[in-house]
Amino acid sequence: MVTQSQEERRGEQTAVRLGPVGKGVRVLVAVVGIGLLINGSVRASDDAWPFGPMSQYAGSVADDASITFTRISAVTDAGTTVDVPLNIEGAGVARAEIEARTGEIVKDPSLLQQVADGWARKHPDKPKYVKLELIRDTTQLVKGRVEGPPTPEVLATWEVRK
Repeated sequence: MVTQSQEERRGEQTAVRLGPVGKGVRVLVAVVGIGLLINGSVRASDDAWPFGPMSQYAGSVADDASITFTRISAVTDAGTTVDVPLNIEGAGVARAEIEARTGEIVKDPSLLQQVADGWARKHPDKPKYVKLELIRDTTQLVKGRVEGPPTPEVLATWEVRK
C-alpha cells in the first residue's frame, strides 16, 4: 500500500479544497468590488477611478463631430511659452484630473497654483512657471477627417504666486 508521503515524494500532488472561510472571503471581495463599480457608474464620475468609469474611453466619435482636448500652457521665468506636461512626473497632476476639474478651475483659477507648485517641486533646476492658462482646443471632424487646425479657447488664466 502507498502512503500519502510516498505519493508526494513521487511528485504527485493532492488537491486542496477551499474551506468555507476562503470561499466567504472571495465572495465578499467580489461583492464589494461590484458594489464599488456600481457606485462609480451611478455617480458617473472619473474621480472614483478605478472603481468608476473613465469617460474619455467610453465611446467612439461621430464622423461629423468636435473633439476637445484640454491642456495648460505656461509662460516661464525664462520668457518661453510651453505646454505643461500633465502627468505625475511632469507637474504632479494627470490630464484626467484637470479635465475632471475644469469647471472648478474656471470658477477659481487659483487652483492652477497647485500645478505651478508641483512643477517647481519636481523640477527645481528648470524654469519656473509665472503664468498659466487652461486651454480647450477644439478640432472639427468632417466626414471623419480633421477640418483645419484646432481652435484654442482660453478658459482660465492665473498669475503664479512666488
